[in-house]
Amino acid sequence: VQLQASGGGLVQAGGSLRLSCAASGGTFNSYVMAWFRQAPGQERMFVARISGNGGLTSYADSVKGRFTISRDNAKNTVYLQMNSLKSEDTAVYYCAARRGNFLSSISEYEYWGQGTQVTVSS
Repeated sequence: VQLQASGGGLVQAGGSLRLSCAASGGTFNSYVMAWFRQAPGQERMFVARISGNGGLTSYADSVKGRFTISRDNAKNTVYLQMNSLKSEDTAVYYCAARRGNFLSSISEYEYWGQGTQVTVSS
């Protein structure tokens, strides 16, 4: 599976961005999809995940109520709608995919996109 993330950019605090991750080469609806982020000097951290049919989602506490993950299986694409952005949301955002359990650690994700930079200015 190949993943291509896009949609990052520079936005002011309080603004919004929508990230997209297009998948190719696999059976998209069989994959749990997730977004992670990595700020400079920090470890890559979980942001949100969504089950193959879109029925289950979960979020990191730091983004709950502000970010929404969704997917369009007809377009082989997963999205991350980010609202009320804060400076601490600044990071490189990565999409990832895995088959199997909905709840899993970062090390269990099999496929990764190249990352897209999100910068929030205060």
